Amino acid sequence: MGGSETAQAAADKGKDAARRVEQSTAYQGLVKVGLVFYGLVHLLIAWLAIQLALGNGGGEEASNTGALRSLAETPLGAGLLWVVAVGFFALVVWQLVSAAIGFHEFDGFKRLRKRVSAALRAVLYGYLGFASAQIAAGSGADEGGGDSKESLSQGLLSLPFGQLLVGIVGLAVVGYGIGQIVKAFRTSFHDDLDTTLTGKSLRLTQAGFVAKGIAIGIVGALFLWAAVTADPEKAGGMDQALQRVLEQPFGSWLLIALAMGVGAYGIYCFFWARHPKHA
Repeated sequence: MGGSETAQAAADKGKDAARRVEQSTAYQGLVKVGLVFYGLVHLLIAWLAIQLALGNGGGEEASNTGALRSLAETPLGAGLLWVVAVGFFALVVWQLVSAAIGFHEFDGFKRLRKRVSAALRAVLYGYLGFASAQIAAGSGADEGGGDSKESLSQGLLSLPFGQLLVGIVGLAVVGYGIGQIVKAFRTSFHDDLDTTLTGKSLRLTQAGFVAKGIAIGIVGALFLWAAVTADPEKAGGMDQALQRVLEQPFGSWLLIALAMGVGAYGIYCFFWARHPKHA
């Protein structure tokens, strides 16, 4: 057997293993759990953002880790977060399987783009799973909220062509935010579902993707501003992005509208949990 045939045989075995994993009832149940908690995280971000808009933002920051720390403060506390962590790690496996063998109904560049997006989602879910486990274990992941973004931009700025690198990160994040908005209007989120949304469910989902895209776009804009000014303190995460919205004219109303959209995305995650599309 030649080298190419050996490689093909190994690839086929890997695909067969991936298919066996995704056909597991326990695995599919964990994916649903992960998506439910992903939705809950967005609902908590929306609630924290509304508290910020109403001037009650003295508690947790309106971000992914802020929402996770809010879960830690519930009566179930650490136990609940360990379940969340397992759910997110199941989502990592799901997206890695999709990145490896999924979206076979598409051809060429579109299939490649979908698989790359799945791989990037795996990174996001992995971060959330790791953060959940850290907080459950009492490590208090990302205590500083925006500090992690500042340290990232500070580290990049210290490198040769640092401003360019921070600018590239900013452009990538802005591009992802725009992609979410485009996804809303093209309704291409249906590619991730085994069903088709209609009526109020469809409009709610579109509003959620638009709001999430705007919020992520603002995060990217903060990185771009940090690149232009060579000041890592200009960079920030979701909490800082929502603070910038609050500082605008009619900021409280804008922030409430944005929070409701993020909450709509959280509700979409519950639809997604009922109808996840497997490779």
